[in-house]
Amino acid sequence: MKRHLIRYKTKPERTDENEWLAKAVFLELREKSPEGVRYMTWRSNDGSFVHLVETETEAHADIITGLAAFEAFQSGIRDRLIERPQREEMTVVGHYRMLDQ
Repeated sequence: MKRHLIRYKTKPERTDENEWLAKAVFLELREKSPEGVRYMTWRSNDGSFVHLVETETEAHADIITGLAAFEAFQSGIRDRLIERPQREEMTVVGHYRMLDQ
């Protein structure tokens, strides 16, 4: 199982658009209901976004990026950002009612 944390900051005038595009990804995920992937996104008041992606195997790694809504999300993303995305592989130290395990 792999977990990645992606964080970045959007331009103030593009923050709502970024949220709308991210929500479209979740809508498509709910419609297709793929196995082997978990995904969560947070937005802060300053326009920062944090995405947590969990994939069970390498075979599941392209599920989200293969979605049409994700392709739309990626289209023009550099124009929406103040800070480029930082991606890190993460290890769970502990959690309480956050992750299914």
